Amino acid sequence: MLTLRELQAGVRSAMLDGDVRAVAPAVRADGVGAAARLAVYRHHVFTSLTAVLESTYPVIARLVDLRFFRYAADRYIREQPPAGPCLFEYGASFPDFVAAFPPSRRLAYLPDVARLEWAMTVAVHAPDVPPVEPDALRALPAPALHSSVTLLTSPWPIDAIWRANQPGAAEAAVDLEGGGVRLQVWRAGDEAVFRALAPADFAFRDALRRAGRLEAAAEAALAADPGAPLAALVRQLLDERVLVASGARPGW
Repeated sequence: MLTLRELQAGVRSAMLDGDVRAVAPAVRADGVGAAARLAVYRHHVFTSLTAVLESTYPVIARLVDLRFFRYAADRYIREQPPAGPCLFEYGASFPDFVAAFPPSRRLAYLPDVARLEWAMTVAVHAPDVPPVEPDALRALPAPALHSSVTLLTSPWPIDAIWRANQPGAAEAAVDLEGGGVRLQVWRAGDEAVFRALAPADFAFRDALRRAGRLEAAAEAALAADPGAPLAALVRQLLDERVLVASGARPGW
């Protein structure tokens, strides 16, 4: 009889590699051979995980063609199967996989577009932490950015690429030589949104994320732009409701 560890290893091998030798003796045939039953389950696993990746990375799927995306997804699933039970958490490493995947390397902007799409998934599923109200800012000992916030930089216009590949978007060429972007991705209401940031604004938020101090954030903003409007930068954080108290617990 197989131990639990041996059974788990056998199922993994059957699902990812198609090797059913270890686990087949533990499967009841029930009118259908063990290999055939495992093949049906294996097909379901790959189909389900591919669908998860397609829903998380729809722009990538459109950019490379759905058939190629499914080929890449098949390789990714084999190399990096889920490590946890929550399917919305699956695919975090897909942008790095795309960056290293030889068939897609000529599309140098692709990994950063994938990072934007993953950041939007993170934003939607982030815990709901109460934002700081303006009148409480002075008493805030350690400010932080909301858990839905991701800051991204790219040498490519990934925001324009994303917008040009939305359903119903007017056909328009994206100038890949048009310069890079600095983006903030976050959740507004129930939706993931993003906007481009000026250098000082990005430096302010990035320093706040790293150091958790408004003084450090102000220094970083002024280093990027000596004329940075510090009060306006703080006001934007409050207006976007992405400033929280460090260590604040989710408000379920």
